[in-house]
Amino acid sequence: MPKKRFLALGECMIELSQNPGTKGMSRSFAGDTFNTAWYAVREFREDWVVSYFTAVGVDKISTDFLGFAHDSGLDLTDVIERTDRTLGLYMIHLDQGERSFTYWRDNSAAKTLASSNELLTNVMERADVVYFSGITVAILGDGGRRNLYNALTEARAKGKTIIFDPNLRPKLWSDNEEMRQSTTKFAQCSDLIMPSFEDEQMYFGDTDTVATAFRYSKLGAQLVVVKNGDKEILLRRGSELCRFSPPKVSEPVDTTAAGDSFNAGFLSAYLADSQLDDAVRAGCELAAQVICNHGALIEITRLKPKYG
Repeated sequence: MPKKRFLALGECMIELSQNPGTKGMSRSFAGDTFNTAWYAVREFREDWVVSYFTAVGVDKISTDFLGFAHDSGLDLTDVIERTDRTLGLYMIHLDQGERSFTYWRDNSAAKTLASSNELLTNVMERADVVYFSGITVAILGDGGRRNLYNALTEARAKGKTIIFDPNLRPKLWSDNEEMRQSTTKFAQCSDLIMPSFEDEQMYFGDTDTVATAFRYSKLGAQLVVVKNGDKEILLRRGSELCRFSPPKVSEPVDTTAAGDSFNAGFLSAYLADSQLDDAVRAGCELAAQVICNHGALIEITRLKPKYG
């Protein structure tokens, strides 16, 4: 039987983080959809291939990234290489486990990943599941957003499953209204939406997780998974509401990639036909490990569970 293909689209950047207890810095690579893809390779069953689609440069740092991503097990067949651009860069700042970031991404090659509607369509044609985020959308120009929307709409019409993490980042948009309008538009071509309540409350004015789930369900999503930090996770499938209280992590070290890793753990189980509570549990278990370590990407110490 041919393997199923999970395709993630977006931007991977150079990550700089301070070494604990020192003034030294460590370099890695990370980005929201890349983080999910990186963990998905480790979580998905062997009958899946995990692909990542982005654009990079041809310089040394881009070559290092491609080697890193390839060694992780990601399929990079369709990655675009640009002679005039390179990877963006960000630095993590930590305060008692909570993170903030400084970005340098003006010349990011990933901003051009949707320049060709034909290429996007061909890349999605080979996928069974397409995963993207609000950051994927935000970094593109108007033409790129149109191409991405058209390709996603066509892929969905052909039976591909479209998964969207809104990941609201207002600094990437001209204003909050543009962010809200674009988020709503791309939600309308998505089957599964995985918002974070803190963001949705702040920028859409949702009063609670039920409001967030209802709003996205009205746009056509078959399933909405509302993440809520260490608080109750809410899922809405049709008119059904499911609630799950994640286990508490006593001393989180770094919450970078908490949501990204949750998405990977959840999707690895959900796409293997696990029950919703089992899928949420898988996401919580993975995210709990990640936030107890520094940086976005960590090696998982537990055995990979088998679902389905």
